[in-house]
Amino acid sequence: MASRRAGVLGHPIGHSLSPALHRAAYEYLGLDWDYQAYDVDEAALPSFVNGLDGSWAGLSLTMPLKVAAMPLVSFVEPMAKLVGAINTIVVQPVTDHLQLVGANTDVHGVVAALAEVGLERASRGVILGGGATATSALAALGRIGVTRPVVAVRSRGRAGALLRAATKMGVEPRFVDFQDAPAFMADAEAVVSTIPAAAGAELAERLTSVVSGAVLLDAIYDPLVTPLSVGWTTQSGLFVPGTRMLVHQAAEQVRLMTGQTVPYRVMEHVVPQE
Repeated sequence: MASRRAGVLGHPIGHSLSPALHRAAYEYLGLDWDYQAYDVDEAALPSFVNGLDGSWAGLSLTMPLKVAAMPLVSFVEPMAKLVGAINTIVVQPVTDHLQLVGANTDVHGVVAALAEVGLERASRGVILGGGATATSALAALGRIGVTRPVVAVRSRGRAGALLRAATKMGVEPRFVDFQDAPAFMADAEAVVSTIPAAAGAELAERLTSVVSGAVLLDAIYDPLVTPLSVGWTTQSGLFVPGTRMLVHQAAEQVRLMTGQTVPYRVMEHVVPQE
């Protein structure tokens, strides 16, 4: 396959592990492709996307670009449209123009990360936070059977996109005050946290029990071990670090951009393990 370019956009972007993940995949596939990180904010995004040419295979998108990029693509895949956010743009040359396809691999990443520890079906789930990643978590929990998740937010007014997505999905979230989350987490089979480590520490201090073997997926991966994860495992819960979600969603991006599947182990070794 001819050499092509890809990259990850976001602001800030220096912490991103995407270059290491994608380059490991390219090496395994024998592709002489280039993948770089680009510091791009919302104001600069349209210019960057409009400047793409046929040498590009695709883009990974991180915050704050997952929603802002949607109007810039030619087509949005159904799941991404439901979620209202894309983290992937696939560049497809079509005769005399480029078709840009927006996709969301975060949903796949959450489902696959939970499945790693044996959680493939559940009925009781909690989501911490109300942003774009929380909306993907909502879709992911819906896939495994959690149709009435508890969503803990500081301000329900800032979770409008999540509520709109839930309506489209047929999911009925119950919004609760962020401070009340520990009581609902104690009864959950699955918890997906999309909040910063400091916010999670607030909840960890008041977490007194969890269902034995219940799973916490912490979507952040810096730091790898958070106060919330420590509190959770202390109460006999299972913890899945955000790097698991990251690798699974990146592997799906590689599949979309290259048309080839990469084994999880190929990319796993480039992320922090402890």
